Amino acid sequence: MKRTIYFLRHAKSSWETNVEDLQRPLNSRGKKDALLMSNFAEKQLKRPDFVGVSTAMRTRQTAEYFLTAFNVQDAHVVHDPALYDFSGESVMQFIKSIDQSNKIVMLVGHNHAFTALVNMLGSKSIDHVPTCGMTIIDFDCDSWQNITRGLTRETIFPRDFK
Repeated sequence: MKRTIYFLRHAKSSWETNVEDLQRPLNSRGKKDALLMSNFAEKQLKRPDFVGVSTAMRTRQTAEYFLTAFNVQDAHVVHDPALYDFSGESVMQFIKSIDQSNKIVMLVGHNHAFTALVNMLGSKSIDHVPTCGMTIIDFDCDSWQNITRGLTRETIFPRDFK
């Protein structure tokens, strides 16, 4: 059975405000990139059945562009501190806990976790997932619990549109 993950790294955040890391907002470039990427995703990708979002402000703001573009209802969105992860271990545990009824999942999170995971789970080596970059990986497995290496279908980065 085919399952798909859209790994979406948050858009560019601001370092101008003196706030904790969790509270850093998107900067103007981040907002532009999120709009650009979400407009592309709306036209080219299937709507995710489920979206997991890190609890950081920059990931929540990035996710809003995509949730609006895909018209994802709140009931299909979870904001989870496990996705505020930089190693990938907590994200992997999160993936393994996803309900089996969800075939297409979008995760909105952080590096270095996402670069490590797309290299571990995908078929294509990626040096660095840039801000607001998306990597799509298809898996042939019956359960998220049994996820193994998949096929990297596509990488979509903001620079591809500039």
